[in-house]
Amino acid sequence: MPRVLITGGAGFIGQLMATRLLSDPKYEVTLTDIVPPSIPTKAAHPENGKGIKADLCNADSLSSLIDSCLPLDAIYLFHGIMSSGAEANFELGMKVNMESTYSFLEYLRKLQGRTEGAKPIRIIYASSQAVYGQPLPAVIDEKVVPTPEGSYGAQKLMCEALINDYTRRGFIDGFSLRFPTISVRPGKPTAAASSFLSGMIREPLAGVECVIPLHDRSFRSWLCSPKTLAENLVHALTLPTTAMPSHVRTVNMPGIGVTVQEMMDALAKVAGEEKLKFLREETDSDMERILRSWGTEFDNSLALSLGFRPDGGFEEAVRDYIESQKQ
Repeated sequence: MPRVLITGGAGFIGQLMATRLLSDPKYEVTLTDIVPPSIPTKAAHPENGKGIKADLCNADSLSSLIDSCLPLDAIYLFHGIMSSGAEANFELGMKVNMESTYSFLEYLRKLQGRTEGAKPIRIIYASSQAVYGQPLPAVIDEKVVPTPEGSYGAQKLMCEALINDYTRRGFIDGFSLRFPTISVRPGKPTAAASSFLSGMIREPLAGVECVIPLHDRSFRSWLCSPKTLAENLVHALTLPTTAMPSHVRTVNMPGIGVTVQEMMDALAKVAGEEKLKFLREETDSDMERILRSWGTEFDNSLALSLGFRPDGGFEEAVRDYIESQKQ
């Protein structure tokens, strides 16, 4: 039975992946977070899951967590401070996004040294398109040099370099997956600059106002639905170690380009024109600066060649969200 640890397990993506993995009886899943993470209520096999409260910024807590989960086949590193949160509080962003990830990898390196000949643990690191900053070409692929314009993207890029080198040295078997913005997310708004890209669907469906932080309906974002993300993250468990060079382990995950207007059109088509009254456009210059630093079109040839799949379209993502809420 493959044993999997998910950090940031109380968060949206952690819960999403736990639900997906625990739909299959072959996985044993441990969730961890700074608050006690629960086993998702939609999990088909909750008996194969457990939650552990741990502070990954504390060395004793981190080592105790990993030791309690051994042996491990794979770890999803999902914990972190989101984009605008990391920009507002530099020290906290560095501590959680970069330093705790380095400490985590260091413990795994030393663990690998104590168990000579053991197969390195598969690490799936949640990176972001925020590693890119302007100027950018019209279409971005992995050959474009990342020049982040925000602290969050800089922290993600530093961790990608660590994943590359630790994999090259044989300490781990890692892949850094640069996520598009995930939409439509359930739950409450987050500190991410991209939060409105879920809110402008989620909030109107609940009869709540959502503020779009810029006056530009042609503004384009690179998006991926939760359903597609979950399937791609499961696929990452199956990638052969030799699928990529040991020092080049970064993949831009598949997404679709969608404008604000196209999102509004999808909302109106699926849920009715009356839902548009809950959308209000109000410029937030700090938020807009972050948003406009991100790429809007990606060449996903590498990801597709590795077996990752794209979404069918944003209208499908809206329908998937509505169906998930019914369930």
